Parts: sequence; structure tokens; C-alpha cells
Amino acid sequence: MEGKKRQNIRELLQEYGFHFKKKWGQNFIFDLNLLRRIVDTAGIKAGDRVVEIGPGAGTLTRALLEKGAQVLAIEIDATLLPVLEKVLEGTSGVVVQGDVLKLNLDEITAAYNLAHPYKVVANLPYYITTPVIMSLLENRYQIEDIVVMVQKEVAERLTAAPGTKEYGAVTLAVEYYAEAEILFKIPRRVFTPVPEVDSALLRIKPKAVSPPGTAKNPREELLFKIIKAAFGQRRKTLLNSLSSLKEGINKEKTVEILAKAGISPQTRGEALTLDQFRQIADVWANFIKQE
Repeated sequence: MEGKKRQNIRELLQEYGFHFKKKWGQNFIFDLNLLRRIVDTAGIKAGDRVVEIGPGAGTLTRALLEKGAQVLAIEIDATLLPVLEKVLEGTSGVVVQGDVLKLNLDEITAAYNLAHPYKVVANLPYYITTPVIMSLLENRYQIEDIVVMVQKEVAERLTAAPGTKEYGAVTLAVEYYAEAEILFKIPRRVFTPVPEVDSALLRIKPKAVSPPGTAKNPREELLFKIIKAAFGQRRKTLLNSLSSLKEGINKEKTVEILAKAGISPQTRGEALTLDQFRQIADVWANFIKQE
């Protein structure tokens, strides 16, 4: 029966004349054992409310529904809608056509009566992984958990430790909003068509940074400006990197700020933790107030 289900989805793709589109990074998984492992590892249980980004052929969607989850799937490719409607026929699954970067997830889930908070599960196209993840976090949607398949190198970058070559501004951005961990690696051969890189299943657990709709915190904006400058040219010392910021602080004051924050001006950004960057931002903000 399960083999028949898998075959039916492939047949439906052919029946509707579907062609994989490189521009949307479409790589589907048809391995039922792997799909169930993903759902189990994600901790999905009966009654969970799930937003699936990029359902593709609906194989993961069906695995989520079989677990008893309520699923709202968002698919950008309109040519997949008739396939998905057939795949999800007789289930409670809902498919919406649209670009997740142009949709407000809290609004669309409410419109389809998907209660908050909800979980996000996705097989993200490599070209759009970071923009989607940062959109989910920066918009502070009512998301309790995010489990996504991403390029292995991206997963390593988002979970990197200070001092490693993978560690960068995006690592700190994700850490600011959430806790991230790699759940397991996924070889490229399980995807159709086979991509040029391996993947990983990544869990991102949002922190309660501030309620949705909260105005941007000026201190938060300053923190990210400092982080971005520190990683703008990795070989530069913090003194040289931060002196280029147009925040009313000259090089001499930058030295003083770093001293008060307990950071050597010769340190490079890749060596600092998020808390150390926060300390720099706090001291920096106080200097601006005194000006």
C-alpha cells in the first residue's frame, strides 16, 4: 500500500506534466522511511498545528497528516496545486499558493483557523534558506518550533561556535532569536533530482525575545550594526572594523568602548560570543547618550 502511495505521487507529477524548476530549487523526497523519521525527529504529534513551507509533491505533507497534525502548506509553484489537491484529497490538509516571504504567517494561519502557536516544517530551497529563516525569526511570528531541511554547510554555519571558520554574522543573528541544533545529516542521493550538496535537518527553537508587533529596539539595531561591521572583513581587528561605523564614535572612543566592555581592540569579531557583542552595544549606546 505504501509503495502504491509513493508511485501514485510520481504518476500524478507525470500526469499533470510537472517539470522540476531550477529557479525554485525543487528537490523532492519520496523515501517514506526518511519522511517518517523527519516527522518523528521533529517531535510532531497528533493535534500539532503545522505550517509547511514548500510542500512540493506533498510527500512530507502526507507524513505530517498521517501523524495527526493539522497542516497548512504554502507552495509558490502554482503548477503543483492540482497535484497537491489530489495528494491531500480526503485529508484535512490545506494548501495555499504564495511566496512565504510576502505572506504574514500569523495572519494567514488565523484566516485558515490554524490556532497559535504553531510549528514550521520545511524542505527549504538552498537559494532562499537564510532569508526564510530570518524572516520567520525577525517577524516574531507565533512559532514554537522550526524544523527545516537545509544545505549541510548552511546548517553548520547557523550552529557554529566562536572561533571557527563557519561562525559569522548569521550565526549570531539566529542565536539572538533562537536556539539551533543539527538533528541529523541527509545525503543528497535521497532527493529527486539529486542536488550537488548534502543536507541536514535543523531545529530552530525561537526564544521569547519580545511579543509580535513590538517596535524595533534601537539597542537591537545597534547590536546588529556592530555585528555586521565586525564580520564585514574578517581579517580586520575590532578596532578597525568598528571605527568604520557611522555612529558618532571615532577611533579613540572605540578603543575606550572596547576597554569598558572588557574586549581587546586587537580581537577579531569571529572570536566574540553574542554576550560580548551585547556588552559592546550596551557600552556604545551609553557613550552616544553622553554625547
